[in-house]
Amino acid sequence: MARDNLFRFGGEFLDSDREATFRQARLAETLRQCRLIFLVSAVLNTLFLASDWRFYGTAHFFVAVPARLVVVAASLLCYALVRKATRFDEAQAILIGWEMATALAVALLVSSRSDLALFVVLMLPSIFYLVAPTAFRWTMTLGIGCSVLMLAGYLGRGPFPTTLPGLVLVLVMLNFALGLVVIHGNRLRRLEWTATQAERQAKDALGVSQAMIERLFMAVPIPLVVASREDGRFLRSNDAAKRYFGREQLATARVSDILFAERDRREILLKLERQDQIAGYEAQMRDGDGVRRDVLITATGVPIDGGLAVVAGIVDITDRKAAEARTRRQATHDALTGLPNRLLFQERLQEALDVMAEAGGTVGLFLIDLDDFKSVNDTLGHDAGDELLFQAAARLAGAIGPADMVARLGGDEFVVLSQEVFDIAGARLKAAILLDALREPFEHAGQMISARASLGIALAPEHDLDGGELMKDADLALYRAKARGRNIAVVYEPSMRAAMIRRVAICRDLAEALREDRILPFYQPQVSLADGKVAGFEALARWRHPERGIIPAAAFQEGFQDVEIAAGIGDAIVRAVLRDLRQWLDAGLEPGVVSVNLSAGIFRDPELPERLLGKLAAAGVPARCFGIEVTESVLLTRSAGEAERTLQALRAAGLHVSLDDFGTGYASLTHLKRFPVDTIKLDRGFVSQVEEEGEDAAIVRAMIGLAADLGLGIVAEGVETPGQEAFLRQHGCGLAQGYRYARPVAAARVPLLLQQPNLFPSASAMRDDSAAA
Repeated sequence: MARDNLFRFGGEFLDSDREATFRQARLAETLRQCRLIFLVSAVLNTLFLASDWRFYGTAHFFVAVPARLVVVAASLLCYALVRKATRFDEAQAILIGWEMATALAVALLVSSRSDLALFVVLMLPSIFYLVAPTAFRWTMTLGIGCSVLMLAGYLGRGPFPTTLPGLVLVLVMLNFALGLVVIHGNRLRRLEWTATQAERQAKDALGVSQAMIERLFMAVPIPLVVASREDGRFLRSNDAAKRYFGREQLATARVSDILFAERDRREILLKLERQDQIAGYEAQMRDGDGVRRDVLITATGVPIDGGLAVVAGIVDITDRKAAEARTRRQATHDALTGLPNRLLFQERLQEALDVMAEAGGTVGLFLIDLDDFKSVNDTLGHDAGDELLFQAAARLAGAIGPADMVARLGGDEFVVLSQEVFDIAGARLKAAILLDALREPFEHAGQMISARASLGIALAPEHDLDGGELMKDADLALYRAKARGRNIAVVYEPSMRAAMIRRVAICRDLAEALREDRILPFYQPQVSLADGKVAGFEALARWRHPERGIIPAAAFQEGFQDVEIAAGIGDAIVRAVLRDLRQWLDAGLEPGVVSVNLSAGIFRDPELPERLLGKLAAAGVPARCFGIEVTESVLLTRSAGEAERTLQALRAAGLHVSLDDFGTGYASLTHLKRFPVDTIKLDRGFVSQVEEEGEDAAIVRAMIGLAADLGLGIVAEGVETPGQEAFLRQHGCGLAQGYRYARPVAAARVPLLLQQPNLFPSASAMRDDSAAA
């Protein structure tokens, strides 16, 4: 292959699409050439046919006349067909048919070994090579084939001539030479066409570019002018410039006439000499009415007619500058409360830190977030929410000192910046004053509203010296205040950042583990207390760490606080469980219902039922074999309605739904009625104390009775002792799960559990093996 994108052998384009384009571009010429070949062939062979009548009565006559007739008929037929051809492939097919018919007929003709036969043997292949416009492979195939036919026809009747070796050698050399000629011709035609196309495209592009530039120059809505560097005359201007400066002024004035300050002209020329361009130079100009206007000039030098000129764009910024003062306040203050906003706060924070670095002192940040602000909006309306924000802003502004600043960062979040000198105790006292100011209720539309808040405190230089880090510290303290129950103030401690860093590190490592497919399920059996048989499994997430081995989910619990990580772990576990289920079913095993824990964040996805059921169908796993476990927190989030619809759709499709850790959260019994649940799971915290016959035992008995009355299944978690097992069996608990029967095991060990007659410790040697897993 050659660098000019042509085959070295054949001279055609490497790219088949480009070769097709070339052939299509030359199609008209190809069709004319084909018509000419067929017409000339028909005429010449008709003349030869007339000439051959002189051999009437001889053997040559009965050979020549049929051959000539075939060639004439083929030529006329192909001439008629090629007139209807619209593609190169059609024309080539017709030409190939003509060449084959002609070669066969002429091979018969030369068998007579007339005086011209040897000339025809050499001439016809030459015509096929040099005249017929076919693809290279067909040119070579038909040329060589014609030579072979000519030689066979010539030698077919009578003894071989003594010149046969020479004749064969001549034909070989002829084919080789003509092949080279064809290759050279192909290359020349394609290189010429490529050059012609490139030149035409360049001319078209240049014309389009020039026309586009001219249209853009005239259509640009800002004034554009071309002026001479030497004398400042205006050489060219667009319509916007003529409207702005006036046609008459541009026709007669110079640059110095419209610039108010001569220093601006000198500065512009100096910048052009140094850099040959100007970007955003601010100056004052006189418009067509003689009014002084503030403008922004962007210019570049260009050569025109052997001289130097300047092309300049002029943007009027008079109105913008007049509005900057108003915009500055709007940009730095909150529209609702009138307080400084985040932008101005960050500027003042940096200024305060700079002063502290030079003169000493303290900078305190009090980050405030209103508690339950959304509930005010949802229950009393946005008007009440806006009034709450306004009142909170006013009270905070009234509670700060003269050197303090209060700003609204956005939403229901405020911050107080203080440069008072105080220690942590003083900061706590100031925070208490701020919270007390917010707690005082106010009346709106006949209802009393109280603005409670959580507050995070960070001090410089004690906690950090950088403004961004100090804000992070205050935010971490605020997060801790909300976690502790809200309506309190918390001072930042380094351990908060360490916890945050640990959570970020765990999330990063978990993301890598998900990419490397190192999150996998371990299976803990759920055993029937009636007969000890396996009724199902709970799939528990495990992390196969490259250094620490198998890590249980409790060790990376922080990762589940990240919605994306939690969703990724859920997807990985579901995929693996479905794969394992399919293998067990194919092996003839009956694992019962295998349940997977889904995090609360996943239920915000309205497409969850469709995606999950689609995965079951793709894996070929029946819905009866798969279950999901949800915690009470799912029922208490803002997306509880979406969770209810999701659970209904999944349960309707045949999936088993379990409510995990029942009784440990804040869900009420109405949730059991409202949400579609098949089974409730008794938390291990209750089960562990049932042998003491105290409150936990009473709670467990009540829950078992409640499940029975509601027609729900019940599974006791964390069963470890014979006494716990006996208590549960005595009071009607159907299923149990815990170390007494088996620890969570890898998928490969599940078939061993299923093959045991029961998992009661007294009867299962497998249980001890599993417990060691």
